[in-house]
Amino acid sequence: MGGVVPDDGTWRIGAREGVALSARWWKWVWSAPEGCDPVRDVTGEHAARNQPDDLWFLAGTYGGRVVRRCEVPTGRPLFFPVFNMQFPFEYSREPMAMPVARADAHLNGVALPLEEFQGVFRSPLWVRRHSWGLWGAVSPLSPGGYVLEIRADDGQGFRVDTTYHLTVV
Repeated sequence: MGGVVPDDGTWRIGAREGVALSARWWKWVWSAPEGCDPVRDVTGEHAARNQPDDLWFLAGTYGGRVVRRCEVPTGRPLFFPVFNMQFPFEYSREPMAMPVARADAHLNGVALPLEEFQGVFRSPLWVRRHSWGLWGAVSPLSPGGYVLEIRADDGQGFRVDTTYHLTVV
């Protein structure tokens, strides 16, 4: 993956890798068959569907409170959105971002650094799209149980409040 893993267990990602990973994340979400959208999943039952072999994506939400439970294989770093969006070039040729009044992620109560990535990618149908997001990443975890809490607020009424109960096996 090419990331640097410091002593605090976070996975530092450079801008180029972050843009590539965010594009992969969007393609992962879009690969889900109807009824199995990991972003709409309120329990975590679809978390393992179509995961890549080199990392583990966690889904965001379309807003509101969600509590998910899932198993993550050992040896996989985690990559997840706190706030993110994408849109086709037809909508705007200029990059856009969401307003952010608050954004944080905690793993077992320890704050994780977030990174902002903005770029351009092609959808599975080869449509050029802009993407923007605040993302979190965690280096591979030892087997056991973890709680990942993700919270964000745009200051205009849109909120994200996601809790993942992760079991690394």
